[in-house]
Amino acid sequence: MLATHQATLEFTKDKDLTKMGDCIVGVNADFNVPKEMIKAKKIKVTVTCGGISDYITSDVNQGFSDGHEIVIRKSGFLSKRTLGINADKAAIDIDRRIIEKLKNPDNFAMVNIEVLD
Repeated sequence: MLATHQATLEFTKDKDLTKMGDCIVGVNADFNVPKEMIKAKKIKVTVTCGGISDYITSDVNQGFSDGHEIVIRKSGFLSKRTLGINADKAAIDIDRRIIEKLKNPDNFAMVNIEVLD
């Protein structure tokens, strides 16, 4: 887990990751994004691992429809994989203590997404 991308971060249901996936913060993810959340204007994504938490706030891309990946972007780029745009953080900005813990395959993160509007 590198989590060094400066513009995006991603959670994926893929079980493996490569060095090309430098935006990935979570693998083997289990998620379901409710339709009500996609209709929101702003969300807060909290990532917790080993008692350490960090959060990202972003606007919601109401065109999100992917069931395999959740991408959060600092930019306004829209795609079906993009849940959050105009975010205040990308993978590189996540607390490095969390990233170090997630490098151990025995550790896992809890990710909570809440509506802010």
